[in-house]
Amino acid sequence: MRLKFLFATFALLLPVAVQAADITGTAKVREGDTVVIGTSRIRLGGIDAPSVDQLCLNSKGERWTCGAAARDELIKHADNKSWTCHTNQAADRRGRIVARCDVDGEDIQKWMVRSGWALSYVRFSHDYDEDEKAARDAKSGMWQGAFIAPWDWRVRNKKTTILGATKPPENAHAILLASASGSVAPSPECTIKGNVNRAGECIYHQPTSRWYARIEMKISKGTRWFCSVEEAEAAGCRETRR
Repeated sequence: MRLKFLFATFALLLPVAVQAADITGTAKVREGDTVVIGTSRIRLGGIDAPSVDQLCLNSKGERWTCGAAARDELIKHADNKSWTCHTNQAADRRGRIVARCDVDGEDIQKWMVRSGWALSYVRFSHDYDEDEKAARDAKSGMWQGAFIAPWDWRVRNKKTTILGATKPPENAHAILLASASGSVAPSPECTIKGNVNRAGECIYHQPTSRWYARIEMKISKGTRWFCSVEEAEAAGCRETRR
């Protein structure tokens, strides 16, 4: 009897896996893989889409804001539709809830990858590898031109492979590693500056930061403007510590 009691007590102390509740509603699209439903910031799991200021080359070898295009295509496809996000994965390091979402019953991650607006995030999942191959073969979305993987762009990996159908020019890496953000803020309320430090981290600086005035906003340096702290953190940036 004593042994049974000990086993029963031990069982009660074991962690119990709890299925998180689904998040439902209409979504505000922030980026090609980040949406907000109510007060929940959600990172679409299994895929990686370009940040809104990532540059690609189009089929003619011209600069193209593919990150903004990916966001806009998701907005058009999912506008005013009902989202159901299954949140049985851990949050990412920026506090976004990682989830797989259906939009009116459609796997939206699958649609993004198959349409060429996101890549299969093979570091975490191979669920959408076949969809990426289909997009590549059809030269859909980003695959029509030349680009680098979003995970390489965020850390400005200069050795990354250039993907896509277009033969890139000799200076392609310099173009593709840059940012669409320039010296002038896109609007008066977009005053937060973002840059990439030597460790490859994205750092944001509010106007009160001691470094704010020293950050030169140049496309060649990969800087970018943000309109809010929420937007900066949704893009994977952290606030400066000094």
